[in-house]
Amino acid sequence: MDIKDITEQIINGKRLTKNDDLSFLLKSELDELTECADKLRIHFSGSRADLCSIINGRSGRCSEDCKFCAQSAHHCTGIEEYSFLDKQKIAAECQHNEEQGVNRFAIVTAGRRLSGDEFEKALDTYRTLSCEHKVGLCASFGLLEEEQFSMLHRAGVTRYHANIETSRANFKNICTTHTFENKLECIRRAKAAGLEICSGGIIGMGESWLDRIDMALTLSELGVSSIPINALIPIKGTPLENIDRITEPDILRTVAIFRFIVPEADIRLAAGRNLMTNCGERAFLSGANSAITGDMLTTSGNRIREDIAMLNNIGYSTGRDNNA
Repeated sequence: MDIKDITEQIINGKRLTKNDDLSFLLKSELDELTECADKLRIHFSGSRADLCSIINGRSGRCSEDCKFCAQSAHHCTGIEEYSFLDKQKIAAECQHNEEQGVNRFAIVTAGRRLSGDEFEKALDTYRTLSCEHKVGLCASFGLLEEEQFSMLHRAGVTRYHANIETSRANFKNICTTHTFENKLECIRRAKAAGLEICSGGIIGMGESWLDRIDMALTLSELGVSSIPINALIPIKGTPLENIDRITEPDILRTVAIFRFIVPEADIRLAAGRNLMTNCGERAFLSGANSAITGDMLTTSGNRIREDIAMLNNIGYSTGRDNNA
């Protein structure tokens, strides 16, 4: 079937599943695929870019062995380590990002699960942020228990982030200290507590194209609201430090694939935008409509004003609305 026909079918309500012939996603010329993906982006998301920023709320000493991660205690990367940040520091960062024009703000912590006094500090911080700021509030604290999600929701958090990282089949090659099903259970618990879900993964870790497609299909089945796509930046001291960096055409095709499979979601460019021309400008015309801006967790990010200027220049608006 012609890719333009498939695009129109998706606009009219069809959703791609594992039972469909998805070979067109890999066989189509890149320019045609990205052009059609951008048409889907415009139909489902318009031309408003959703920008979020994150703060590394607790760094290092993570018990998990994810092969890509600088913060794992299993790897020797020289990363700065610290406990949960003071509320005043987080609030100041939130205010700065809000003033710069971001739509959402997230506290992210290393570790299998935030718990005890540090989780209580997080709740107290979110209560303050929700009272004093208008940005949407997100959290990423690992594999939390059901009641913890409800507590976060009551404290003002509206969206929870939990990447599935890769496909179910490939997950065991990336992490052995928790399972793919652990990830899915975490997402289900967060949804049950009334939270929106932000979940995506990392490309360029040696996975196949079929792994990327399978990851997108899983996220479609989960009904996630936001899909961060990270392009791996190999970090010295991790098992993936010597892997070849993914190319820009492969990133663009991946972005387009995710738009075709999960058309209503925010397709969010995350780490690795600096691997692309002008910090991913073409990706925003290939299906992506959102981004993490500012500084990433352990790598250099993109400054907010530069991102807004670039997005405005290609036809996006970036202002907040009451549904942030």
